[in-house]
Amino acid sequence: MRIENRPVPTGRVTQNVLSVAGNTAEDGETVLFVHGNVSSSAFWRDTLLALAEAGHRPLAVDLRGFGDTEPAPVDATRGLRDYSDDVLALLDALGLDGVHLVGWSMGGGVVLQALRDRPSVVRSVTLVNPVSPYGFGGTHGADGVLNHPDGTGGGAGGANPDFVKLLAAGDTSDDSPVSPRNVMRTTYVKPGTVIEDEDALVASMLSTRVGEDHYPGDAATSEEWPGVRPGTRGVLNAFAPTHFRLDDLHTIDPKPPVLWIRGEADVIISDTSLFDLAHLGALGVVPGSPGTPAQPMVTQTRAVLERYGPYTEIVLDCGHSPHIERPAEFRAALSDHLKRS
Repeated sequence: MRIENRPVPTGRVTQNVLSVAGNTAEDGETVLFVHGNVSSSAFWRDTLLALAEAGHRPLAVDLRGFGDTEPAPVDATRGLRDYSDDVLALLDALGLDGVHLVGWSMGGGVVLQALRDRPSVVRSVTLVNPVSPYGFGGTHGADGVLNHPDGTGGGAGGANPDFVKLLAAGDTSDDSPVSPRNVMRTTYVKPGTVIEDEDALVASMLSTRVGEDHYPGDAATSEEWPGVRPGTRGVLNAFAPTHFRLDDLHTIDPKPPVLWIRGEADVIISDTSLFDLAHLGALGVVPGSPGTPAQPMVTQTRAVLERYGPYTEIVLDCGHSPHIERPAEFRAALSDHLKRS
């Protein structure tokens, strides 16, 4: 079996979709995979091949501004809806209904937003180390209370400028600690993990469009510590807490079952995230912290899912990318979930 790409025109943008050659709707239920930030559908290639062998019809989409999908700008004031509406438009264009949605990291938030807005087309949801339902940065407590009304602590201003420069330059080296390759080795996976097809995954990261309309977005300043707040454009602002917030997920009907798979050694999505400016302030990495508490991202996700109802949480010995680090365990859990849904 081999992976193939095809552009799919939709009512919004033309989206690049990965599929397994020869695999059709007659081969099983459709499972749509949604990647995370600074990546693309390429992170799902091996998973697609395994799922097709197991009797499913797996597809993976490049979100706008990533991979080979049309790089339309991101209106961050809509939260993650530019992405989730694209996903729903893709389902419409392909004539799909009753789809199993799988979302990793930011893609988990995209999937949850799609579920919130149109639950009737979703048969099941799988979240893989998902962004908190209260966004990234700028909140505290299990219920995602804003640290400041303007979302200070979240948004594009928190991005590492050296990483952004190297990403824009297409850097493939491991010369800098913040090169895309080293960021993947130290944060996408548990340090020391041997990454198969590393060059291909670095190329996937480098497919990210860089700029104010994409990654990281437009930066905005704040008079409050740590001096940044969400802007209105681009990726990191789209899941800032003032723009993306799922307080009412438990009100939808129907409620398809949710599987939540996460790596216990994740340093990106964590109650003590090394990407959360508040936690970095507590560690003294970002100076001047007034004692702002870290965002308990995992705790927040659990609180929302407990209100929601039918969910299962599975914790694996890995970092941010269970499908890359623990593929056999990840696929076994996913396959079991799909069979029961």
